[in-house]
Amino acid sequence: MRIPPYYQDRAWQRFFAGAAIGAVISWIVFLYLFGALQERQTRRIAELQDQIVDLKNDIRIWQEDYVELNKANKKKLTVQEIRVRLANADQYKLDSYTTFHIEESVKEDISHLIAKDIETVYQSKELLKKAIENKTYTMNEQTYRLEITELFLFTTLSVELKLRPVHK
Repeated sequence: MRIPPYYQDRAWQRFFAGAAIGAVISWIVFLYLFGALQERQTRRIAELQDQIVDLKNDIRIWQEDYVELNKANKKKLTVQEIRVRLANADQYKLDSYTTFHIEESVKEDISHLIAKDIETVYQSKELLKKAIENKTYTMNEQTYRLEITELFLFTTLSVELKLRPVHK
């Protein structure tokens, strides 16, 4: 079996030459378009990376400012309110007036802490505990002493107390 000699026919020679030249031209066009698109994408990525770096710097600056402001605000925090709660008044069958009287007495004893720095109050918390716990109260011919069960210190000074009978 013999292959027909198409390579000798002028029409076939022009067809193959055109296909080869078309392939080369299309490959050159493809490379040009692909290169142009890649260059545009590379430029876009570089711009976005610069933008990311700028935004990260902005975030870092904002966070540093935020931390500094928080530190400054914490230093400025003061005690603004005092809350006192007598936890076991019902155990000793105290009426609400007596309970209120004890709570107000403790509030008066520590009212000088209002508008003081929280840090200062924290440093003198032992003195505060002793001032509250050393005072005695007499009710129904029985002497009681207060014991601090909880002490929360922030802008509100919250003190929870329990009565303990004093045995002589």
